[in-house]
Amino acid sequence: MFFTCGPNEAMVVSGFCRSPPVMVAGGRVLVVPCLQQIQRISLNTLTLNVRSEKVYTRHGVPISVTGIAQVKIQGQNKEMLAAACQMFLGKSESEIAQIALETLEGHQRAIMAHMTVEEIYKDRQKFSEQVFNVASSDLVNMGISVVSYTLKDIHDDQDYLHSLGKGRTAQVQRDARVGEAEAKRDAGIREARARQEQVSAQLLSETAMAQAQRDFQVQQALCDAAVSARKAQADLAYQLQVARTKQQIEEERAQVLVVERAQQAQLQEHEIGRRERELEATVRKPAEAERYRLERLAEAERSQVMMQAEAEAEAMRVTGAARAAAVAARARAEAAQTAAKAEAFGRYQEAAVVDMVLQRLPQVAEAVAQPLLGTRRVTLVAGGSGDIGVARLPGEILDVVTRLPAAVEALTGVSVTQAAQKKSECQA
Repeated sequence: MFFTCGPNEAMVVSGFCRSPPVMVAGGRVLVVPCLQQIQRISLNTLTLNVRSEKVYTRHGVPISVTGIAQVKIQGQNKEMLAAACQMFLGKSESEIAQIALETLEGHQRAIMAHMTVEEIYKDRQKFSEQVFNVASSDLVNMGISVVSYTLKDIHDDQDYLHSLGKGRTAQVQRDARVGEAEAKRDAGIREARARQEQVSAQLLSETAMAQAQRDFQVQQALCDAAVSARKAQADLAYQLQVARTKQQIEEERAQVLVVERAQQAQLQEHEIGRRERELEATVRKPAEAERYRLERLAEAERSQVMMQAEAEAEAMRVTGAARAAAVAARARAEAAQTAAKAEAFGRYQEAAVVDMVLQRLPQVAEAVAQPLLGTRRVTLVAGGSGDIGVARLPGEILDVVTRLPAAVEALTGVSVTQAAQKKSECQA
């Protein structure tokens, strides 16, 4: 089974196959249960408040001293770690701190007994170094190193330290008073000298100021004149530069206009070329193609018209010949018919007229009824008696037909009714 610990702790493994015991500071170690044992020891820094109350110094003056010490068990030194494990393994940090504190306190008391109060009071660094060196040599054997030791406080119950400082305090106060009087005297002398020097310096300063003011005014007048001259020159130079700048601007503007016009001319030339190409592509070529197509169509139509005209002429010629033959045949037939009718009329006269009238009566009735075929609406006005509505139409048509013999007799002088009766009698 593996066990681990942090850098502020050390592990000691003892038992089977662990002779001497294995010490691991800040790491891990393999432990066999029931055969091996693991123990831990702290490597934390311990702060100790070392107090030595009423310790008699070399001159027999009792004083109390308080020091602050920082100690810890060294885990990097195997020998010190082994010594610490032999002495403190199984103890807590408080127990280890108590042992170290008692050791430091003993060394601190021993050093205080070999020194005077004045030596401890005046040279604290020496006292701290002696305690540090003596305690370190002793605690190293226990596996503990002293990180630091500082003397914190010194005091006594007999006011020895207070009395020891009175003479020095009186001497210092005397020296202070003497120094203060000498300082005041020197200050008065120096103040008088300073006032004298101040007056002299003030006079010299005023003289220098008047001279400087005069020189300043002269220099200012010279500077004003120079400034005015320079300003006039600058104004003229500015106006000249403005005129030159305007001229340059006009020249550059004219150049820009020339360049713009040249560019516009180039653009117009490009546009003309583009439009010519566009016209060539969109108008001329399609127009030529359309003209060629129309010429072909006209030629085809002309050929078709010529062929159609020739065909129509041939057809008209053939039709004319046929019609002429038909007309001739019809004329001959009509002539024969007319001759036969004339001969019949010569023989029968009234009978022929009656027969012709009778044959034409259906045609007359048809001609009378023909306008009614295209009539959509007919309005009939009925009299006091007779048929009403559509039934009256046949009667009207028959009325027109019955008036025909009277019209024939009026025109030809032949009575159709008498001729019909005679024909009936002859047949009977």
